[in-house]
Amino acid sequence: MTSSPPALFADAVDRFEALALSLDDPRPHPPQAALLQLGQALMTELLDLLADTALEDYQTILAESLIGAFHSAAQRIERDADRARDDLSRLVRDFHGSEVDDSNLQDATRRAHAADVAVLAAEAVRDAAAATYTVGTGEVWTPWRGSVKASSATAAQIEARAAIRAAKTRRAQALDPGREIVALRAAPSADTAIDAGRIFDALNWARQTWPAMALATTGARGGEALAIRWAKGAGVPLVLARADFDRNGRSAPFRANDELLELEPVCVLTLARSLDPSRGQMTPPFGPALNLAQKAQGQGVRSVPIAGKA
Repeated sequence: MTSSPPALFADAVDRFEALALSLDDPRPHPPQAALLQLGQALMTELLDLLADTALEDYQTILAESLIGAFHSAAQRIERDADRARDDLSRLVRDFHGSEVDDSNLQDATRRAHAADVAVLAAEAVRDAAAATYTVGTGEVWTPWRGSVKASSATAAQIEARAAIRAAKTRRAQALDPGREIVALRAAPSADTAIDAGRIFDALNWARQTWPAMALATTGARGGEALAIRWAKGAGVPLVLARADFDRNGRSAPFRANDELLELEPVCVLTLARSLDPSRGQMTPPFGPALNLAQKAQGQGVRSVPIAGKA
């Protein structure tokens, strides 16, 4: 017997079951509660197995690869759904009323709907595994490339380049944040409880000031990972501007700053070093955070250092 799904996933469960019931398939779909339990169990088993072993050093790679596998599966199935919808559009355009046309139209419709339900199933396992990973390790999984669609289970994660293109062309509405962007850069060393409290305070202030905000960051470890965790918990859409070291080398963190500013943020939050007295003075200030603040001020964008009062 499966347990009831967390309240966080309740809307997704209703959507999944409604779509599954609409399919003309004699075979039942697994309950989404069971899919969520599967994702939780897979991640729990993996983390428990690796704990206190020599493979614990590779826990992040293995755990994120497990989540990424279901993310890739969802994307592959969605491409199948897109092809089915292309066939559906063609059949509707060329429909002449024959029995063959009618049969083909019904088959294409079934394939598209079945793929949509399968995408939701894969996303359910992915989201449950990712949530369990965060609870168990404090780390936040995000895809290296591509987007995670908005749902009741995850914040909307949008690859920054796609978001920028959408903002300029307005042709890709699904990827357009359509909100007031608050950008954040924080030092990797700013990962203490003191830092978390101050970052969360700053983000809560930002959301109070701009209730429809989306958070833009590079997804780096430390303070930015804490901000991502806040966004997921608060249901705030997340725009990622990853630093592309393969393409830009050492300048990648600063090119990522340029992408953040291309999103035309209403405010930039920065934390150049840890606020923990035992750590903050031991490390130099984080250059990319200082760089973003300087560029924002040069462009007339409001810049607020998290160490100061928001």
